Amino acid sequence: MRKKIKVAIAGVGNCASALIQGIEYYNSNGNDSSMNPDLKIKESDGQSSMKDTANSSSTDNHIGLTSYNIGGYEPGDIEFVAAFDIADTKVGLDLSDAIFASPNNAIKIIDVPNFDVKVQKGDVLDGAGKHFSEKVTISDKQTTDIAQVLKDTNADVLVNYLPVGSRTATRNYAEKCLESGVAFVNAIPVFVASDTNWQKRFVEKNIPCAGDDVMSQLGATVVHKTLAKLWVDRGVIIDETYQLNVGGDMDFYNMLDEDRLEDKRVSKTSAVRAMVPYDIPMRIGPSDYVSFLKNDKVCYIYMKGRFFGKVPVELDLKLRVPDAYNSSGVMIDALRASKIALDRNISGPLESISAFCFKHPPIQMPYSQAKSNFMDFVNGKRDR
Repeated sequence: MRKKIKVAIAGVGNCASALIQGIEYYNSNGNDSSMNPDLKIKESDGQSSMKDTANSSSTDNHIGLTSYNIGGYEPGDIEFVAAFDIADTKVGLDLSDAIFASPNNAIKIIDVPNFDVKVQKGDVLDGAGKHFSEKVTISDKQTTDIAQVLKDTNADVLVNYLPVGSRTATRNYAEKCLESGVAFVNAIPVFVASDTNWQKRFVEKNIPCAGDDVMSQLGATVVHKTLAKLWVDRGVIIDETYQLNVGGDMDFYNMLDEDRLEDKRVSKTSAVRAMVPYDIPMRIGPSDYVSFLKNDKVCYIYMKGRFFGKVPVELDLKLRVPDAYNSSGVMIDALRASKIALDRNISGPLESISAFCFKHPPIQMPYSQAKSNFMDFVNGKRDR
């Protein structure tokens, strides 16, 4: 019998929905009978349908993953054992139903079986901002003992998917992980894995942590930092750059509250700034909420510079992606690598995993180096 990675989720939003659906999709090898027909590519476009492609070979079924097997763990080895939220539309539901409950609007790609895992109410604290509270009613059910649930379910890892700006609530979940001996994977821009004080505490408790702020598979940050590194490596001077992002899900609605955006801007900006060895004017961060985009995110990247002979060059790029799914493959890697760290009795901040999977890691690296270090860690050639 295969070893399992027992995962608890804090925040059952779109990212949790995409992660859970994605694991079921890859575990079932893309069983076309349960796939969303709206995702199929039209035959009239001169391409195979997604239905045909999914069944063409085992290799095709693994598209979207760094590797189907990492350190002996496959996507289907991830087992969800606990979930926490504060919305009355989700608390009390089975996790398989809660991921499709309002206000979630991530697209459905596959039917998910009943998990027999009830979503329990977590501590509210600052998890519900002003704009978030306009659309979400807080559950009146009793708050659960998070640390005890983590112990009772034998959770290996807790992944933090709380709304942006949930500083106190995120630190509360980190505390519960320290109390219960559970690894902490922080998907949002509140600085835990990249904070020296938190790092020390996780080392003292012999527990690993990874983060902060998940970096999407092909999202604004990884594209922008890779372009910046390319310009620098090719001898092009960057004079100025910006990155603007709009979307239509609760994440973007919540970020209309500017008070909750400080860490997000720091996280995204630091990832790009680390690729440029000199100071330049730079503006990066979420820009607005556009309701009809739903879970789609649209990113605009602008770069202006000078190359040979000081001749000017400009780049304008637009990227549109379903936001939740863009981070799911990355999170599957982060969860599997965190379990490898647990298996090897590695504690504290996981530097290679964090640099590969997150925007604000303990150590910033170019993406190619981060991936190389990550694979070295998986293969036992690097201790963290």
